[in-house]
Amino acid sequence: MFNESLLISELSFKASRSSGAGGQHVNKTASKVQLIWDLNNSAVFSDMQKKRLAVKLKDKLTANGMVLLSSETSRSQHQNKAQVIKRFLKLVAQGLVVSKKRKPTKIPKSVKLKRLSNKKKHAEKKSQSETSQ
Repeated sequence: MFNESLLISELSFKASRSSGAGGQHVNKTASKVQLIWDLNNSAVFSDMQKKRLAVKLKDKLTANGMVLLSSETSRSQHQNKAQVIKRFLKLVAQGLVVSKKRKPTKIPKSVKLKRLSNKKKHAEKKSQSETSQ
């Protein structure tokens, strides 16, 4: 589908301190990892694929076409980096999927006839109950 290793080489990462409670080591380690990828200048995808990704990833894109993802679940910077790369590749793979065009189905003739016959029976039942009163 696409060259993952070439795509990963286009990524840039920024490490910072994670938010939330921590211990003695919290003010020294930069375990939060932010992934930055420039969609517009990517050499991996064609123009059509870039347009499709821009539409599908519009919530993740900045104004200048950069994808930003971050991970801070683990205390290890390497694990966070691996997690964010995995999430990014999954996101891109889902963004490239072309959805099938919906074909509207027709109502079968037998269903239409059954509905009409039920309507006639109901109408006859009502007319009989009105005459008996």
